[in-house]
Amino acid sequence: MSIAFYVGKNLTKDGSTLLGGFGHEPSSHWIDIVPAQNHPAGSRIQVGVTEAANLPGELITIPQDRNTYKYISSTYSEFLGFPPPLTNGGLNEHGVAGRDVWSDSRQELIDMTPEPQRGLNYSDLARIAMERATTAREAVEITGGLINAYGYATYGGNSHLFADENEGWVMIEFAGGQGLWAAERLGPNDVRVSYPGYIHDFPVDFKNNDDYMGSDNIVDFAREQGWRNPEQDDSDYLNLQDVYGVPFPGIGVDKEEDHFTAMRIPPEREDELLTLLPMSLEDMLALVRDPRWSNDQAGYGQVAHIRPHVHKDLQTLWVAVTGAVTTPYVPIPIVTKPSAVPPEFVQHRYLTKYSDSEPLSPDYAMQEATRYATREFKRLLYFTSEHPELFLNRITGSMESLEMKMLNERKELEEKYLTLLESEGADAAQKMISKNVEKWSFKSLQLGQELTYKVEKITRKRFGIRMPEDTADIGETTPPWSQSMVKKPDEPYVNCYDPELDIYPRKFGIYSKDED
Repeated sequence: MSIAFYVGKNLTKDGSTLLGGFGHEPSSHWIDIVPAQNHPAGSRIQVGVTEAANLPGELITIPQDRNTYKYISSTYSEFLGFPPPLTNGGLNEHGVAGRDVWSDSRQELIDMTPEPQRGLNYSDLARIAMERATTAREAVEITGGLINAYGYATYGGNSHLFADENEGWVMIEFAGGQGLWAAERLGPNDVRVSYPGYIHDFPVDFKNNDDYMGSDNIVDFAREQGWRNPEQDDSDYLNLQDVYGVPFPGIGVDKEEDHFTAMRIPPEREDELLTLLPMSLEDMLALVRDPRWSNDQAGYGQVAHIRPHVHKDLQTLWVAVTGAVTTPYVPIPIVTKPSAVPPEFVQHRYLTKYSDSEPLSPDYAMQEATRYATREFKRLLYFTSEHPELFLNRITGSMESLEMKMLNERKELEEKYLTLLESEGADAAQKMISKNVEKWSFKSLQLGQELTYKVEKITRKRFGIRMPEDTADIGETTPPWSQSMVKKPDEPYVNCYDPELDIYPRKFGIYSKDED
């Protein structure tokens, strides 16, 4: 699934580009800072999907660039059988941010997907964009070029949203094994919500328009299939969603019956976003945290704060290690050392694919011995979801009070970095920033543990711990708490949404006075 919010620089309070969102994945999540690297000539990387994917495939290798850039990412281990580790993007050292968002292709395209399929998957494209792109436009050129050269392996259609300090690009990759893709530029006066990703009017002469890109066959293939008959439609534009996609899943869904699905109409979310303009970083943090979509399926939270007039080392990705509805963000400037991410915030075995069936490698014993931040914040989510009317706003207030402290120190911290960079050199300046990231990571974890302790104590005293009911087949003797814990298709995701709590979207920090 996933969601992404783009706001151009002319529509923000500080002239920055904002790109926020998260991925919907039922797996473990952690934070990686991947360093810039040099690779020997002839290096190759493995891409694609295996036979275990929902649309089976075959892995291939493609050439690696000699040099890859540093980037910050939320990493995870599972989505529809795709090989881990996986990423939806992040922020790289050139100030290019990326988000990955689902975008279902029409059934005929899914049906014509070859078996096995070959090519780059959505995560491969996001990762390579972070490794190689210096602008958002270049991210599309690189990923589109890779699809042209090596093909695309899909789970049924997908999209990406790339951004830099000047512009954004939404890119749709279609199922079918035909190498179909298209991209649309988003300027400094644009907003876009991908939920799912979409492009409507796409010019048939896109090759003569700098605001669009696409595969050579993106127009002709629709005509060949009879999905766009030029005798009936001589328009200069192709509605890509109508021709290659499916209707927004939220159309016609009652918000009271299924608010989570009803939210999935991007133009409606864009209208809401317009009410927040000019938008601040804080407003974007609150939007990504919104309980209408941040729930147990939300793997993490990210907001890329891409500013035009700061030192490139200080471009910052605000990261919540798991769903931001009950997880504080921590600001991570791109200059931060990879080792500054505490072991509590990197990979652990909880919910991690392939880690449940064999003993632990001794090399990972100390890493695994630490508390796993994702698990700690998940505990807070699960407790809060039982009684959100009692807990959610106060928990949000506590988290945003902590984040206000981080926000209030940014100017002084960045000035100190520049002073150190000039007086003592890059190593001393980087060390200072890295210690700051480590400090706030630990403080966020400490707050999460304290909140969980308080909420658990109140819950036990006032309500007790609700246990699962017996849902076993007739004749089953296993106690309900030992049966499968997997969500059933007709069950909602664990969530903290309550329409009585507030009118959404809401302003950042409004609950902080109630944090106790």
